Amino acid sequence: MLHVSIRPHWNIRNAEGRELPARVLALLSLVEDHGSLAAACEHEGGSYRHAWKLLREAEAVLGAPLLQMQRGKGSALTPLARTLVWADRRIGARLSPVLESLASELEAELHTQLAPSGAALRLWASHGFAVEALAHQLEAAQLPLELKYCNSEQAAAAVHGGACDVAGLHLPVGPLGRQVLAHHARWLSGDLRAIHLVLRRQGLMVAAGNPRRVYAVDDLLRPEVRFINRERGSGTRLLLDLLLAQRGLDGSRIAGYEQGEHTHAAVAAYVASGMADVAFGVEAAARRFGLEFIPVQAERYFLACRPGALQQPLVQAMLGVVRSPAYRAAVSQLAGYQPDACGSVAPLDAGLLGEAGAAAA
Repeated sequence: MLHVSIRPHWNIRNAEGRELPARVLALLSLVEDHGSLAAACEHEGGSYRHAWKLLREAEAVLGAPLLQMQRGKGSALTPLARTLVWADRRIGARLSPVLESLASELEAELHTQLAPSGAALRLWASHGFAVEALAHQLEAAQLPLELKYCNSEQAAAAVHGGACDVAGLHLPVGPLGRQVLAHHARWLSGDLRAIHLVLRRQGLMVAAGNPRRVYAVDDLLRPEVRFINRERGSGTRLLLDLLLAQRGLDGSRIAGYEQGEHTHAAVAAYVASGMADVAFGVEAAARRFGLEFIPVQAERYFLACRPGALQQPLVQAMLGVVRSPAYRAAVSQLAGYQPDACGSVAPLDAGLLGEAGAAAA
């Protein structure tokens, strides 16, 4: 089975047409992570002399230094270099899900050409780390997959209209879950089934040390706090809106409320790069970017499908992967994720909103 990989790439060209050397962005990122150029080279197993050569070429292109010497500490990134590093990380966080979807679509097309009688599991999902882990496990099991990352409204509409076999969605534990189901009622009404994946935590992501002293959703309305939101139609943005309404708060008063990004990683990268003070999303994204996390709401991430789909060989094979020790171990390693009732199947509303589901949280 073929695997397609598409990765984001960008570069800078100066007025003379000279470009940044290949790999200089990756080198700067290693310096950021390991504290010095020497430590970065040691981690990578590369030549310190060659690394300096790359950096000097890049500095000539930019016309400004990228490293500054610190007495007794070696080299550190200049503000310009940090801007480049965090631009690269924001680009990766923003584009990776889109490129993964395109790669999965191309894989499915190639699979159709190479094995005309074969089919691929069609999974539409709001982007989340549990789905990302599932895609990796399905690939390891050589199960053909056509994965499309989209917002929750698009995923719900797709499973309703038969455009996908399973749709990844999430519901808050407790009273807000009923409101989310009501919001999606035109797509999720009827005899749908829910395949449980994980219990996860959503909350506030802030810079290390929490310099703005943001501790609750109410603090988002303070005028000095800069917020980065998720895109319209996403389940996370809907959850935030419901939390604000629950407190009688007006989201339009939040600085940055109308600016939306498509993934948890993208909003976390915004905060980590200093472009925003706080975001709302899952703990795993916060930890990945070195941010502090204030838990606000537990929710269940699940796969919705029609009852008949459960009998399809591809869905049965996927269930085997979901229930495997390998998948449970993978999601258990994600900060704020628990493989709660992983792989169990129940009617969508009863299984996610019943007393048993609330007690598990």
